[in-house]
Amino acid sequence: MSLSSSAFAVSAHSFSFKARRPKTPLPSSFQNPLRCNSTPSVPPLSRKLHPVKATILQEDEEDVVVEKSFRTTSFPGNGIEEVEASRGNSSSSSLERWIIKVEQSVNIFLTDSVIKIIDTLYRDRDYARFFVLETIARVPYFAFISVLHMYESFGWWRRADYLKVHFAESWNEMHHLLIMEELGGNSWWFDRFLAQHIAIFYYFMTVFMYALSPRMAYHFSECVESHAFETYDKFIKARGDELKKKPAPEVAIKYYTGGDLYLFDEFQTDRAPCSRRPKIENLYDVFANIRDDEAEHCKTMKACQTHGNLRSPHSYEEDGFEDTPDCMIPEADCEGIVDCIKKSLTPSQVKQIRTVERNR
Repeated sequence: MSLSSSAFAVSAHSFSFKARRPKTPLPSSFQNPLRCNSTPSVPPLSRKLHPVKATILQEDEEDVVVEKSFRTTSFPGNGIEEVEASRGNSSSSSLERWIIKVEQSVNIFLTDSVIKIIDTLYRDRDYARFFVLETIARVPYFAFISVLHMYESFGWWRRADYLKVHFAESWNEMHHLLIMEELGGNSWWFDRFLAQHIAIFYYFMTVFMYALSPRMAYHFSECVESHAFETYDKFIKARGDELKKKPAPEVAIKYYTGGDLYLFDEFQTDRAPCSRRPKIENLYDVFANIRDDEAEHCKTMKACQTHGNLRSPHSYEEDGFEDTPDCMIPEADCEGIVDCIKKSLTPSQVKQIRTVERNR
């Protein structure tokens, strides 16, 4: 009887241990590919640690998906059955998906509308169209800088890397504009009048959009830069042979092959400094490099849509140019009116869990 009672005690203890396991194991897909060091596995010291770990990993996974695709339909479903914190996180994710969908729908509508107008007015006048596009394209970057300086004046937060990168982007777009002016794109007064007045309206619209939701403003700029890339790509494919016979403008030679290329490297946040050094031998090379610049702008705008993901390329030199989120400059938790409202509505328990995990 003593043996049977011991066996019964062991089996009961084993059953009790199995019953304490979470019903749904944590999937291996919840690893953040942006981190250079994978999250170390933490032994389950107590039952209370499981909701914290599950919630944070689920939040990281959603951020990664947004950064890579920026489509609301690609968000994964909530596969973890946890307590109140998980429910609050799920409702927050559902609200965020809806907000992103609205933002992107508005951006696509605005971009398509402007493209149709410009394409209609400048169907057979390429250089004039490029002049208008480049006048407009540089506006968002100093609009972003204006809002960031306003935040600094209010004492809310500072973002040195954002200011550096956005200034370098506006510097690059300004040289695109100088190239188009040297090619005669601004020779007609109507083109100057139209481009400058659109730029004024575009500036105030972008300032309002960036103050409301930086993610929306960055996505809108990504749409504009994507259109610019496609426009230049079609142009050089259609008139490549003709462009190879024409000389490059002097301003393009100085900008792309000059001695100080710090700002040229600064706006290309997806590559290491000095990794791209263009050659300029003819007009074809100029437009090919402008097209490639627009592709780099597109990558930077996509990276900016993930909060706190932007960093100056020259800041990586001491790290060996590794994408290390742990070394990021501390950013404000709230970066726009929409984001502030959303986080103010987040359940207090979820906020507390995120604060505890962030301080660990």
